[in-house]
Amino acid sequence: MRHRHPNLLRRLLPAFAFLIACAGTVAEAQDKPNCAPGLMRRDEAASGTLLLKTRTPGCYLGAPRVAADITVNVAGPVARTRVTQRFHNPSDGWIEGVYLFPLPDGAAVDTLKLRIGSRLIEGDVKEKQEARQIYEEAKANGQRASLVEEDRPNVFTNQVANIGPHETVTVQIEYQESLRFEHGRYGLRIPLVVAPRYAPGNAPVADTVKLMAPVLRPEWGKVNPVRIRVNLEAGFPLGDVESRSHALLVDRRATSAAIRLRDGKVPADRDFTMSFAAAPGNAPNVSLLKETVAGTDYLLALIVPPAARHDVKPKPREAIFVLDNSGSMGGESIRQAKASLILALDRLHEEDNFNLIRFDDTLTVLFPRPVPASAANLAAAKAYVQSIDAAGGTEMLPALLAALNDDTPDDTSHVRQVIFLTDGDVSNEAELFSAIKQKLGRSRLFTVGIGSAPNMYFMSGAARAGRGTYTGIASIDEVAPRMAELFAKLERPVMTDISARWPQSAAIQMWPNPLPDLYDGEPVVIAARTANLQGQLVLSGKFAGQPWTTTLDLSSARAAQGIEKLWARGKIQSLEDSRVLGVDTAQIDMGVLATALEHHLTSRLTSLVAVDKTPRRPADEMLTRQDVPLNLPDGWDFDKVFGTDATPDLQHAEAVPANLLRELDTGHGASAVKPAGEAVQLPQGGTDSRLMFLIGLGLLLAASLLVRRTGTETRR
Repeated sequence: MRHRHPNLLRRLLPAFAFLIACAGTVAEAQDKPNCAPGLMRRDEAASGTLLLKTRTPGCYLGAPRVAADITVNVAGPVARTRVTQRFHNPSDGWIEGVYLFPLPDGAAVDTLKLRIGSRLIEGDVKEKQEARQIYEEAKANGQRASLVEEDRPNVFTNQVANIGPHETVTVQIEYQESLRFEHGRYGLRIPLVVAPRYAPGNAPVADTVKLMAPVLRPEWGKVNPVRIRVNLEAGFPLGDVESRSHALLVDRRATSAAIRLRDGKVPADRDFTMSFAAAPGNAPNVSLLKETVAGTDYLLALIVPPAARHDVKPKPREAIFVLDNSGSMGGESIRQAKASLILALDRLHEEDNFNLIRFDDTLTVLFPRPVPASAANLAAAKAYVQSIDAAGGTEMLPALLAALNDDTPDDTSHVRQVIFLTDGDVSNEAELFSAIKQKLGRSRLFTVGIGSAPNMYFMSGAARAGRGTYTGIASIDEVAPRMAELFAKLERPVMTDISARWPQSAAIQMWPNPLPDLYDGEPVVIAARTANLQGQLVLSGKFAGQPWTTTLDLSSARAAQGIEKLWARGKIQSLEDSRVLGVDTAQIDMGVLATALEHHLTSRLTSLVAVDKTPRRPADEMLTRQDVPLNLPDGWDFDKVFGTDATPDLQHAEAVPANLLRELDTGHGASAVKPAGEAVQLPQGGTDSRLMFLIGLGLLLAASLLVRRTGTETRR
């Protein structure tokens, strides 16, 4: 009996080992499954392809790509821009491409065209719910369709349905805007990437999800290439043309220029900025443009006040500096912000008071109350600034409320100014605007946009609500000149009490209304609608404490295109701004919807939709939603934004660890989207085929040794 068990073990062990090895071999075969149409294995993907994980183990989707051509036609202070987006489907299946993209926050978006071969299908502006229904029906019917929705005034989503296997579909979007004029220069900004937004804990979930998209790690390379051309007709002898964001090639004429990027195409990872000036002695101090649409006249007036007098001594200031040191400010941005703040502290005078506030998802107020700008206090503040690093979330509201908290609201001896340094990449803009309106008091809020892709909707909206100005700093080289410009404004008198008097017969609707205070180097910009452009416009106000008046002959306005769209966009913006003033919400919505539909514009309540009448996708072919991945804005630190242990959404095909892929539901055309940076729990039910195979080989080896040893003992 003693020898029966070893004999039995000797016989069964090889069979057991063989079974385990076979199981490992089968599991190994399962690592390379036969994927459904439209899906691919990792070893089938071309080099550089970005893959999305599906619910089918070992099968992936190739992420769609977008390339864009942007053409801008500038006529004086007005620009017309066409954005051509080409959606490419790299997979063998049918997809719906979803692309989150930015536009200028003041852009009047009025045109959508869907290119099918040589045909262009014009889009229509519809009420948002109706446009969505039209798009969803077309998508379900297999028709090519495009839907452009406004998520914020500067963030849009373009959905393109039924892009066939390996096809490219072209979508064109057009918008109108007026250029910013500051310190004698016209400025153009084209946002190219939507930066990740921080959502405070009380932010609505549905609203926050709209601003999320897959984000690539910078080391994986850059996607979404862009070409930019600007055709400039200044209308006056042209001075220098420059860009602080991209290298340019400029073909100049006397009053015009053809401008393009020196590198041909660039990745969409930073905003494009460009400015131009008049030749010395030729800068216009008045621009009057008009457009007649359906018997109604629209006017755009830009009037440059006289330069501030340097012999006027400004009042002492109470300066409250607010520094955003959240994770999105990591890398280059925090260096820019700290350098800007040090320069700002250096510009204070002994009679000024100041305080410093730092915030991420925590808050520090350096001094209990504003202190004199003594050498000791400034040294302590600078040392504290140097110690700050970027990390954490962007809980902006507590910092904003702390900055606007004024213990001496009746003090007229000091001008109270809040200087807010941030990238503005939050999703609760409306809540912040409301707080500014309610708590502003005698303070004035000046926003300083830091980084390559600041949230211009927040930056300009906060400055507008705070009766201040916005300054942008895109690189460390811009810190000194841009902060010098800002402090030239802060230290010089303001033009106040500005009003416009129109001819009595004009029946004017004017925006903005009322007109804001102006700072040195800023023009008065008015968009108006009237039935009669005869007579004179009289502007008046107080400049350096003295009366100021200028008179314009309305009949001298020259013809231009797009003024009607700019007026309508200005009206929509004014209606939206009135929301925080307690105006009835239903009344605001009625005004926004009526204006947007009348003037064919996208808005919070309207969308653009274009549909090809001919079905393309066979009824038995599945449609899969795919979000186009975005670049991380240039200079950002991925780990500071998402955390070092975050699970990214995408990876290149040549190196795709399973734990770096996001899960995507390919059933019924819906996706279970995980926001970038959120850890994805991957299924744990699969077997480790390689481990089983090695265990099987080990048992076979042990069995052979056992058999050999037993045979030797038997012979003995």
